[in-house]
Amino acid sequence: MNAPIDVSFFPRAAKPLTSYRPYWAKRFGTAPFLPMSRAEMEQLGWDSCDIILVTGDAYVDHPSFGMAVIGRVLEAQGFRVGIIAQPDWQSAEPFKVLGKPNLFWGVTAGNMDSMINRYTADRKIRSDDAYTPGDVGGKRPDRAAIVYSQRCREAYKDVPIVLGGIEGSLRRIAHYDYWTETVRRSIVVDSKCDILLYGNAERALVEVAHRIARKEPVEQITDVRGTAFVRKQSGEGWFEIDSTEVDQPGRVDAHLNPYLMVSEQAKAQGQSCARDDEAQEQAAAQNAACASDNAGAKAAATATGASQGASIQPLTFMANPALQAKGKPPRDRTVIRLPSFEAVKADPVLYAHANRVLHLETNPGNARALVQAHGSGTAARDVWINPPPIPLTTSEMDYVFDLPYARSPHPAYADENGSHDGATKIPAWEMIRFSINIMRGCFGGCTFCSITEHEGRIIQSRSEASIIQEVEDIRDKVKGFTGVISDLGGPTANMYRLGCRSPEIEAACRKPSCVYPGLCQNLTTNHDPLIQIYRRARSLRGIKKILIGSGLRYDLAVKSPAYVKELVQHHVGGYLKIAPEHTESGPLSKMMKPGIGTYDRFKQLFEQFSAEAGKKQFLIPYFIAAHPGTSDEDMMNLAIWLKKNGFRADQVQTFYPSPMATATAMYHSGLNTLKGIHRDERGEKVDVVRGERRRRLHKAFLRYHDPKNWPLLREALKAMGRADLIGNGKQHLIPTYQPLTDDGYQSARRSNSTPAGKSSGPARSVQGATPAKPGTGQAAGKAQPMRGQILTQHTGLPPRAGTAAGKPRPGSKPTGPASGKKR
Repeated sequence: MNAPIDVSFFPRAAKPLTSYRPYWAKRFGTAPFLPMSRAEMEQLGWDSCDIILVTGDAYVDHPSFGMAVIGRVLEAQGFRVGIIAQPDWQSAEPFKVLGKPNLFWGVTAGNMDSMINRYTADRKIRSDDAYTPGDVGGKRPDRAAIVYSQRCREAYKDVPIVLGGIEGSLRRIAHYDYWTETVRRSIVVDSKCDILLYGNAERALVEVAHRIARKEPVEQITDVRGTAFVRKQSGEGWFEIDSTEVDQPGRVDAHLNPYLMVSEQAKAQGQSCARDDEAQEQAAAQNAACASDNAGAKAAATATGASQGASIQPLTFMANPALQAKGKPPRDRTVIRLPSFEAVKADPVLYAHANRVLHLETNPGNARALVQAHGSGTAARDVWINPPPIPLTTSEMDYVFDLPYARSPHPAYADENGSHDGATKIPAWEMIRFSINIMRGCFGGCTFCSITEHEGRIIQSRSEASIIQEVEDIRDKVKGFTGVISDLGGPTANMYRLGCRSPEIEAACRKPSCVYPGLCQNLTTNHDPLIQIYRRARSLRGIKKILIGSGLRYDLAVKSPAYVKELVQHHVGGYLKIAPEHTESGPLSKMMKPGIGTYDRFKQLFEQFSAEAGKKQFLIPYFIAAHPGTSDEDMMNLAIWLKKNGFRADQVQTFYPSPMATATAMYHSGLNTLKGIHRDERGEKVDVVRGERRRRLHKAFLRYHDPKNWPLLREALKAMGRADLIGNGKQHLIPTYQPLTDDGYQSARRSNSTPAGKSSGPARSVQGATPAKPGTGQAAGKAQPMRGQILTQHTGLPPRAGTAAGKPRPGSKPTGPASGKKR
């Protein structure tokens, strides 16, 4: 097995995670599970916990769950770590179950933002929670990070609170809150935490933990990268750049060219020269003296022009006196003052400006600290945000992922049979039970996504040896493994070991994306290391199949046909999900996504290599409705494309304005923050899809096949002057008739998951059900859908070959791409 290689594509060094002297409590050894009760603490021989982690998720000891990673990393540093998972937040008593922590509280809302976890994009309450046993909703409060922090303070007010997780990361400055449609304060202020750790926080957390253990007051820990905190005044020795206003340059007049004659200068400005006019008059009156007078006039003009040219001096750029006085401080001693909370709350333009500045200061190689004022008078304080943490090296990534995870939910969640597969099953754990995370980060920069804001653009990759070891551990240790690895991926499936060709360029780069508007010439696109891992993993004894479930960046994949061939012929289970997000250039430019032509090129390779392998496989494209910059015509054109290509989207994603995302700033301000922010006509306006009706319309275009949407679409198409798309022919988007009932189309996902022998309620119009009356689209009987007939989020796609469900029932008609019939 290959030895781990200490590789970092980032040039700036940082103190290794393994270089700290372990805390004295390391003598207690490793816990099978981090304790959640006093009884478990006693079994481990503990009288107290050094650190107690509070999380909104159920405790699953798996490296895909943030609290498990943080807990095991702290345990490896020698600390005794306890976990309070999904406590009852109605009082402080449940927060005292493990006693008083010796060092600090670690608080997080969980793997997901608690508001996004609780509410749909239409702000409706969800009935489920994938991170809770039994998929039960309502086990965590709204804004869980704030509520948990308050209860921790009530329980033991003198214990420091260290806040982390994605909910904290996305709220580290004043941010637009979609659920209240207002701008809220930094979560550092609202939660009253002592320090916030944003992003992947292993490096910052280990340093903070050891410094608190050395009795250093937490309020004095202000120099750790990747942290945010409140301070009353700016630190000494810092140079502050004022960025509290949007630049408003005045009128700029063109500079005169000193080398032109006076008459030429006048002509360039659309005027005439007085001396030339006088000379012409004299020439008409005194024709005989023309030659001598003209010569004198030219000489005078030349002399005058020369004297004026001499008075025009080239621009001279003077050094900033403040910088000279302070000795030109380096970037790591420079802080940018953002507009205050009160200013961005009152002015969307300033909000857009602050958001743009924040996103420009996200490269660990050149980012500067940020500061934002909150309050005024005696209540005034600054939220100080240090630059992002230095990315982990390959050996540090291996260190984190090779820790002794149980790879199972805590025994407290077991059902009466001692299993986690029954009524207490945790869906999020089931999803990643047999998956492996091989890297972190994403340099795609999609404006609607929060991965970059949380994990950063620098790709942090594990070694091949560490990944293969985890495959073997799953094979040998995880109960229920059948030989299929569900995913080898991460935020993106195919960014493993990709990065900038030059560490120096990478450290200086300020681009928001490495792949938009096109692939950067300095970006490596070599997929060979990933191909090698795929081949080695699937050749292991006991491994039947390696699937790739993470999102694929297809504009990168087309640069490596060898990778596409390897993926398509060995690692696709019949369907591959990718995300073009849209077909039109308007919304794509606001998303920072490639054009649909790149999807077409990938589709050609996908179909070519599938045919060579003798496999029938299909692409499942994902799209977003109501994204900023999307017009009604854009959605209509997308619906036409979907019908032309035979896709019926079952699950539709509507734009969700998550805190701090670039697209959210567009949504709130109506300005394109990818370009300069201006108050006048120079600022690019963005078409923002607001209001329930228009959001429903954009969603309806994606689900053009659902009869429930036809009345709304007919009305919209007529208003848009596109009534030609209404009709009963194949060339039309929607028909002129309406089914007699409202249940003409129903998502098949829940029907298909109904256990055998149980009724699924009223019959639903799905493939394999009793044939429907022509034109109604509704099943006549109560027949159950055949198991396996509907396997994806898109109805109409054929089932997997080789299954009993692969043969259509009598009376049903084949649909989807395999039938060659377009819908």
